[in-house]
Amino acid sequence: MRYSYEYKKKCTELYREGKWPETPCGIQEEHFHGLIRKWARTVEANGPEVLQHTGKYRHWSPEEKLELVSEVLAGASILSVATRVGLDDAMLGRWVRNYKILGYNGLVNRKKGRPAKEPTMKKKNVADTKPLTESEREELIRLRAEIEYIKAENEVIKKEIALREEEEAARLKAKKQRSSKNSGKKDSN
Repeated sequence: MRYSYEYKKKCTELYREGKWPETPCGIQEEHFHGLIRKWARTVEANGPEVLQHTGKYRHWSPEEKLELVSEVLAGASILSVATRVGLDDAMLGRWVRNYKILGYNGLVNRKKGRPAKEPTMKKKNVADTKPLTESEREELIRLRAEIEYIKAENEVIKKEIALREEEEAARLKAKKQRSSKNSGKKDSN
C-alpha cells in the first residue's frame, strides 16, 4: 500500500506523542507499527521531507553503494546505515550480500529483463538517428506507394481466388444434383 506524505507525517507525530494511529484494513497491526517506527527513525535522521514521494527512485552509483557496504562491514548495523541515508534496509542488505559473493561487481547495476534473441532486435536510441536526405525521403515515398500498390494487387488476387472457389463450389453442387437426379431415374426403371 502506498501512503500519502500527510498520512505518514500524521502517523509519526502520533507516534512521538505515544499514540498509535488506527491500523488500515488488511494490514497486520505489528507490521504497521513497525512501519511507523521505521518512518519515525528516518524522519529523525533526515527530516520530514524524506517521507515525500519523489516519483522516481534514486540511482545509487557503485561507489556510493561500496561506501555504505563498507560501513556495514566495518561494524555499523544495516538498519542504522540505511536509516541515516534514507534507504530501505532490505536493499542495503542485498548490496552487502552481493558484495560478499561477487565483490565490487555485485554492486554494479546489471541490465534487467530477458536479453534480445537477435542483436538486430535491440532498441535504437532515437537521438542516434540522422535526419533523412532528400533522395532518401523520395525513395521512402516511392517505396510506400509501391507497398500500397502491392497491397491493392493482393486484395484483387484474393477476390479472384474467392470467386473461383465459389464458382467451383457451385459447379460441384450442380454436378452432384445432376448425378443424384440421374441415380433416381435409374432406380425407377
